[in-house]
Amino acid sequence: MIALLSTSGRIFKHRRVLILGRKMSDCKSEQRVNIKFIVKLKKSATETFQLLTEAYVEDCMSRARVFEWHKQFSEGRESLKDDDRPGRPRTAVTDDNNEKLRDVIRKDRRLGVLVVAEEVNLVRENVQRIIREELNMKKVCAKMVPKLLSDERTERRKELCLDLLQRIENEPYVFNSIIACDETWVFTYDLQIKRQ
Repeated sequence: MIALLSTSGRIFKHRRVLILGRKMSDCKSEQRVNIKFIVKLKKSATETFQLLTEAYVEDCMSRARVFEWHKQFSEGRESLKDDDRPGRPRTAVTDDNNEKLRDVIRKDRRLGVLVVAEEVNLVRENVQRIIREELNMKKVCAKMVPKLLSDERTERRKELCLDLLQRIENEPYVFNSIIACDETWVFTYDLQIKRQ
């Protein structure tokens, strides 16, 4: 078995390496390091692909990419970075725009994508891509929950608390049957309405 190197300097002697919570670009560069390492061990492209498939399972590069990188490293390539591609460069996904978006979202997480796009002066699709791919965030549908209770609800809550205190005095093990949770409004599911 061949040991595979990681970008952090660790050597993997396992047959499988789980990649959780890592960006895909980190995974690709790590695989390229391993391909370069295996090429220096004078292994074939097929053996390289088999080893990477064992180590990275579903996150492994395609067979064609592994063979392409194997060929380039065999011919003396040293760089692990992708070659520049022809065409218009991406202007929206920059570090400055990422920081602007991160700051706007941190100020008010309830803002919609359109409002954020207007605030940072970018197209909606680019904002969505940056939020999803660069910042690793996602929008969760949320409803406003009233914080102030009416007099009626306050009285009802007081009655429930007193009832619970009385049950605790009478039955000391009543807490074994209580499920604790935070203050959340739970609505019943209705087939006619998609969100509630």
